[in-house]
Amino acid sequence: MEDLTPNPQILVDIVNTRMPFGKYKDYLLCDVPISYLEWMYKKGFPQGKLGMMLSTVYEIKTNGVDKILREIKTRYGKR
Repeated sequence: MEDLTPNPQILVDIVNTRMPFGKYKDYLLCDVPISYLEWMYKKGFPQGKLGMMLSTVYEIKTNGVDKILREIKTRYGKR
């Protein structure tokens, strides 16, 4: 059975991981614009951890709670 326990480390990873390809290559995942995330949502997020993190950013931003990403970036982001 799949573990459905939330992992807060994912949010730290989101503010420290750079987009590896595409128009926003080298942007932090948390800084990728919502318009690009909407386009990816329609096209389909990539498989694996990257897709899961992009999907998480998409959900956070579309629900208007991206303040949480800014706070995590301030606290745990690499400088």
